[in-house]
Amino acid sequence: MVVVAKVWIDEDCITCDACQDICPEVFSVTEETSQILAAVRVDGKFDRNTQGALLSGSFGAELGDIILEAAEACPVEVIKFELATDGAAPEAETSTAEAAAEVAATTAPAAAVAGVSEGLSSLLSGDRSLSIFFGSQTGNASGLAEKTAKLASNYGLEPTILDMDGYDPSKISSMKRVLIITSTWGEGEMPDNAENMWQAINSGNPSMSGVSYSVCALGDTSYDEYCKAGHDWNNKMQSLGGTQIHPIQECNVDYEPPWKIWVNEVLPRIACVDSSGTFLEDLVIEMIAYGSGEDDDLVEGDFSPTPLNGEQLSITLELFRYQPETGQQGWDTIECAVPAHASLEDLFTNIQSSIDGSFSFRRGNHAGSPITGVQANGRIVLSDMVRIESLVKNGGSLKVEPLPGHPIIRDLIVDMSHYERHRSRAEPWMKTDDRVGEYVANGSAMGTMEISTAVALHQMNSVHSFQYLQGMSDTLPHDIHYEGPGIHLQQWIRCCDPRTGLKQKQNLLESLNDVDGVWSEADLASIARQGQDGSKTADALNRARAALLAEYRYAGKHGRLVKWYGRSVKWSGKVNETTLYRQVLGPLGLVSNVFSGVSARMMLAFTRNGGPPIRSLQALLLPPAGVGRIPNMFNTKVDDHHEVVSIFNELDQRL
Repeated sequence: MVVVAKVWIDEDCITCDACQDICPEVFSVTEETSQILAAVRVDGKFDRNTQGALLSGSFGAELGDIILEAAEACPVEVIKFELATDGAAPEAETSTAEAAAEVAATTAPAAAVAGVSEGLSSLLSGDRSLSIFFGSQTGNASGLAEKTAKLASNYGLEPTILDMDGYDPSKISSMKRVLIITSTWGEGEMPDNAENMWQAINSGNPSMSGVSYSVCALGDTSYDEYCKAGHDWNNKMQSLGGTQIHPIQECNVDYEPPWKIWVNEVLPRIACVDSSGTFLEDLVIEMIAYGSGEDDDLVEGDFSPTPLNGEQLSITLELFRYQPETGQQGWDTIECAVPAHASLEDLFTNIQSSIDGSFSFRRGNHAGSPITGVQANGRIVLSDMVRIESLVKNGGSLKVEPLPGHPIIRDLIVDMSHYERHRSRAEPWMKTDDRVGEYVANGSAMGTMEISTAVALHQMNSVHSFQYLQGMSDTLPHDIHYEGPGIHLQQWIRCCDPRTGLKQKQNLLESLNDVDGVWSEADLASIARQGQDGSKTADALNRARAALLAEYRYAGKHGRLVKWYGRSVKWSGKVNETTLYRQVLGPLGLVSNVFSGVSARMMLAFTRNGGPPIRSLQALLLPPAGVGRIPNMFNTKVDDHHEVVSIFNELDQRL
C-alpha cells in the first residue's frame, strides 16, 4: 500500500483543475494556483505547502493512491509528494532521481504510536504529566477536576488531581502543564481550600516561566465579583511568567456547558506542550483527531456511542429490606461482581432475577425516571441512571436504602402520595395575566419572554426529578406537614416566570413564607451537598428566602433574625451566635455586654429564635436556672468579619 507523507505544489501551476477533479479531498484550485486543503495537514494552513507540512491522521494512507493519480494527471508536473512506506512508486510519479533518493532517506521507521505522524508520535513518547488544581467550596470544582482528568487521558496525558489545600506553590515552577479549576466564595474570596496556597504564592512569587496553564472559573452572575478567584489566579500566573495556553473560561451557576467548551478546547492544546515546555501549535489539529479517537474502527452513523467500561468491580452490597406482611425490616448483605458501567437498576434487576424474586424496586427507562430515587452510600440518586463506578470503588461497600422522607411500601419502593398531596395544595400551576409580547429588532414576534429569562428558568427546571429532591431534605422525615424542597422549587420557578399572573405570584409567595414553607428547612446544606441538582436547588431556595425577606420587609421572626444579626455584626465587628454565654452569669455579665453590642441585640428584640426578648431575660434574672439551657456560643473579634457580613448581604444587598 502506498502511503503519502506530504504533498505540495511547485510554481508554474496552470490551474487546470485536473488535481481537484481527481482528489478534491486534498486539492483546491484557486484563481492563481492549486493549494493543499487545511483539513488534511497537521499545520492547519491553506497554501501550496511548500514548507512541507505532513498530512494529518490517516489521510496519507487513505488517499495515497488517489494523490499519485492526481500527480500523474498534472500536465505541467508541479504536484510533488513524499512517500512514507516501502511501496515502490510508479514510473514518472517522482519528478527526479533526487526526489526518489530523498524519499528513501526520509522514510520514517515504525512510529512509536500507530496511525499518527512522526511529530505527534515523538510528542506522545515524552513526558505527559498534567497537574489539575482545584479550589472548591461545595465540591463543584472538585467534581469538574475529576471529569477533566478522565478526558485528559484521551490525549495521552497523565493527569494528577491536586487539592490546593496545603500545597506548596513553589513546586508548580517545575511543572510543564497546569490547569486550574476554581470557584469563587462570598464577595470575590478564594474558596477555603485555596486560601493558604493563594497567600503563599503571593508572598513567594515563584517563577512560572516554563509553565503552560489555563483557568476555568466558576461563579454566579448575581454577585458583583463574578468569577473573581479564577481571574486572580489567571492574572497571577501570567504576571509570574506563565504561558496562557487557552483563555480563561467563566462558568455561571449552570457550569457544565461552558466547562465542556473549555475542556474540549484546552486539552488538545495543552497536550501539544512537549517535555521542554514548548507549545507545538502545528500539531493541535492532529491532536484533536487523536483525542477524539477518529479512526476506521468507529461505528458509522449520526451517533457513535463511547465504549463502555467493562471492568468488573467486586463489591459488598448492603440492601435494605422491608416486608409489609410481617412488618419486619433489615439488611441483606450480598458479595457480588458487577460491571463498572452498569446502572444501579441493572444490579437490582440481576438480584431479583437470580437471587431473590421477592425483592422490590421501581423500574425506570434508563434516562433518569423521577420515581426511581433511592439513597446509595448517603447520596440521593436515580437508580436507572447512576453508574455503579460513581458510587463505589473496587472492594468497597455499597449501602442502598429507600428514598428518605417517604413511607416505605416494600423494600425500596416508597409511597409518594405525600408529595402529590402537597403539590396539589401548593398549586405550582401556570396562571397568567395578559401581557405584551417580545419582539426582535426587525419587528418579528419572538414570544412573551426574553431569551435571558428563558435560559434562567430552564436552568432552574433542569433537575432530573422533583420527587427525588424531596429525599435530600433533613427536615421532611421528621415533619409530616413540611412541603419539601421539590415542591418549593416548583413554586419559586413559577414566581420567577414573567408569565405568572400577579395574584398567582402573591399566592405562591405567601405559601413559601408559610409555616410549612421554605423556612422549615433549617439548613439548606443538606440539599446543597447532593450533587449538581442539590446545589442548584439550594441556590434557588436561598434566592427565594431573600425575595421573601424583601417582600415582607423583614417581618416575622426570620426577618428579625437576619436584620438585627447582620446590623449588629456590622456595628461591633463581632460574631455572636445568639446572646453571650455571660448572660447566665447575672447582672455583671449583662453590664459587660454593653460594650460588645449584644445588649443592643436584646433591646432590639433579636433573640436566638426570633421570639420576645423576655424569653432570654428569664435565664438572665434567675441564674443558675438558665445554665445549660443555652448551647455553646462564641463571642470573638473576627479579623475578616466582612466574610460573615457577606452571608447576610447575599440575602439582601441593603444590609
